[in-house]
Amino acid sequence: MTSEDLKVKVQAALEKVRPSLQQDGGDVELLEVTEEGDAKVRLQGHCYGCPFSTMTVKNLVERVVRQEVPEIQRVINVS
Repeated sequence: MTSEDLKVKVQAALEKVRPSLQQDGGDVELLEVTEEGDAKVRLQGHCYGCPFSTMTVKNLVERVVRQEVPEIQRVINVS
């Protein structure tokens, strides 16, 4: 699978978590999918800089992305 294919699959997975983030005035942007299987994202809106952003990325974003795209090893929040 190419990195572009992975990026498309990760983007689709992010669409599933986006409504939950938007409900709290936030959003998520996919920055990069690395060859090592990392998905780098940036939280936006009210989620950016929130004290719970680390938990949001691990407990929501990473969980859904890894469930939908098993090739992804981890999701990293880039500020």
